[in-house]
Amino acid sequence: MTTEMLEDETVTEAETLEVPLAELRPALEAVLMVADQPLDDATLATAVGYPVGEVVEALNALVAGYDESGRGFELRNVAGGWRYYTREEFAPVVERFVLDGQQARLTQAALETLAVVAYKQPVSRSRVSAIRGVNVDGVMRTLLTRGLVEEAGTDHETGAHLYRTSSYFLERIGVTSLDELPELAPFLPGVDDFEDEQEVVAEAPAAPDAADEVASDSMEE
Repeated sequence: MTTEMLEDETVTEAETLEVPLAELRPALEAVLMVADQPLDDATLATAVGYPVGEVVEALNALVAGYDESGRGFELRNVAGGWRYYTREEFAPVVERFVLDGQQARLTQAALETLAVVAYKQPVSRSRVSAIRGVNVDGVMRTLLTRGLVEEAGTDHETGAHLYRTSSYFLERIGVTSLDELPELAPFLPGVDDFEDEQEVVAEAPAAPDAADEVASDSMEE
């Protein structure tokens, strides 16, 4: 081993030892307080300088402590990482403060489109339109702008852009993976079912107009 290699190892060791290690739980709280997105176990362990196992144990202890003391916030593992959230029972208070009484909610059309994407992903706009029975181009742009939906490549057969839900979507609904979504997918109609329904409607005889029925009744009298 050369002298230069020994000097490099000495410098690296010295730099590592110079990093001060604060008490684990307060250190985790300090890092999580300034995080703008969920942080996974490994990232937090690197930030505070503790082994991953100890970090996970400390995080779970913080969760239990916050729950026991009834704090207005909670620490949750969502979308593959840890982050602070307002407790559900205090959401109205925070909404009033942040939104000043105004609700920034998705429209019914956007919610329906988002549900189709969530359960049918990766899915093209045309297929979402077929399932919903209306054009969804504008709604999809809204979902993309809000970061709830993202592109997921192209369809090999048609070349159409495919879309899927984002990690931000998981974060917003409070789950760690799509496997935690309710089992609703089997009940959503597919494109084939939609086309069959259209054929049935097209072949069915037209229902008599209400005005025609009234006129017929009058004539019989």
